[in-house]
Amino acid sequence: MSHFDFLEIRDPADRAAEQFAELRRVLEFALDHAPGMLDHLGGVDVDAVINRRALAALPILRKSDLPAMQAADPPFAGLATRAPYHTARIFMSPGPILEPGGDGRDWWRLGRFLHAAGFGMGDIVQNCFAYHLTPAGHMMESAIAAISAACIPAGPGQTEQQVEVASRVGATAYVGTPDFLKIILDRADEMGRKLSIRKAAVSGGALFPSLRQEYADRGVRCLQCYATAELGLVAYESEAMEGMIVDEGVIVEIVRPGTGDPAPDGEVGEVVVTALNADYPLIRFATGDLSAVLPGQSPCGRTNMRIRGWMGRADQTAKIKGMFVRPEQVAAVLARHREALRARITIARDGEKDVFELAVETAHPSEGLAAALGETLHQTVKLHGAVRLVEPGDLPNDGKVIDDQRNYD
Repeated sequence: MSHFDFLEIRDPADRAAEQFAELRRVLEFALDHAPGMLDHLGGVDVDAVINRRALAALPILRKSDLPAMQAADPPFAGLATRAPYHTARIFMSPGPILEPGGDGRDWWRLGRFLHAAGFGMGDIVQNCFAYHLTPAGHMMESAIAAISAACIPAGPGQTEQQVEVASRVGATAYVGTPDFLKIILDRADEMGRKLSIRKAAVSGGALFPSLRQEYADRGVRCLQCYATAELGLVAYESEAMEGMIVDEGVIVEIVRPGTGDPAPDGEVGEVVVTALNADYPLIRFATGDLSAVLPGQSPCGRTNMRIRGWMGRADQTAKIKGMFVRPEQVAAVLARHREALRARITIARDGEKDVFELAVETAHPSEGLAAALGETLHQTVKLHGAVRLVEPGDLPNDGKVIDDQRNYD
C-alpha cells in the first residue's frame, strides 16, 4: 500500500528537526494570538524549544481543567488563536468542553488514518459518527473528502435506515464506533439484505480482538485509531496492525501519571500531546489516557513513533478516610527521595476501615528510607499508611500509581 505522503516515511531525525521548527512557529503565533496560552506558558523562551527535553520543561495543560478554564474565559479559555466568529464550527463534547473546528482541508488530519485503512477513491463510506454538537461526524467527513471518497452522512442510530441506505447506495466502507457496525450487519442479515461493506475504520470505543475477528470472518477488515475532539488524529493502525503509529501533526509524550516527567520507553504512562495546529495550539495537552511507547518501527514502512494504543485512564484520584489522594501527590513523595524510583498506593478495607500501603521500588532499601518515606507520605496526603520497599521492576507496568481495591458493590 502506498503511503499518504512523504511525511510518513521521513528519517526520524529529519522529522524531529522539522516538527520542532514548526512547533517554534506555532508557539510564536500562539503567544501573540492566544492569551490563555500566553498565561499558561508564561515567559517561555521559544527559541530554546528545540527537542523533547526542552518540550518536557514546559507546563502540562490538563484536559480535565478545560471546563473550569472555559467557564472563566468563554468559550475556549483563550487557547484558540481565532475569535469565535472567525471559527468555522463550534462543538461541545461531554465535560462539557467547547472545541473549535477549522475549515481547512482535513483539519483534523484523519485522512491519513483512512488511507492507512485502505480507503480511497471509489469507496462509498457510511459515516456513522454523530454530527450533533460533537465533532466526530465532521472529523470523518473531512477525512473522507481528503481521500477522494464519497460520504453517506448517516450518523448513529436508525439501524433499519442504515441497512437500507447501505444496500441501495452500495456502501463499501464504514466509519463509526466499533460495535455499531455489528448492529448494522446483524440487522441486514435479519432483513435479508446483502451489504458490500468490506472496510471499517473505527474509534470512540474499545475494538476487542473478538469483535475484530468477527468482522474479519464476515469479510470486513477493521482498523482503529486514537483521536480526540481537541487534537484530531493522535495515532492510528496500519495494515501491519502492530501498535498505533503517531500522526505527523502531533508530538506525543508518555509521562508518569500525576507529573509531566517523561516515562522510559515501554513504561505505561499518561499520553501528553502537543498539536502543531496554529488555529488551536494545545501544548503538552494531558489527555488523561494511558499508553506506552512501542519500540522500533512499523513493518509497513512508516517511520514515526508507535504507541500501544489506549490502555485505560490516568486519573486515579481516590478518597481515603474522607481525604482525596491524587497521583501528583504520589509523585511529590517520590520527588523528595532520590533513592525511590517508582511508587504505587494500594487501598483496601480492613473490616470497616480504609487502609492503604505505599509500595516503593528502590535499589537501596533500608529501614531509614522506609521511615522517611512514611513521614513524607503523611506530610503530603495527611494520612498514615504503611510503606513497603520492593526491588526495581517489581511493581506492575500498568500505569497505575493508585490502585483502589475496595469493593463498592
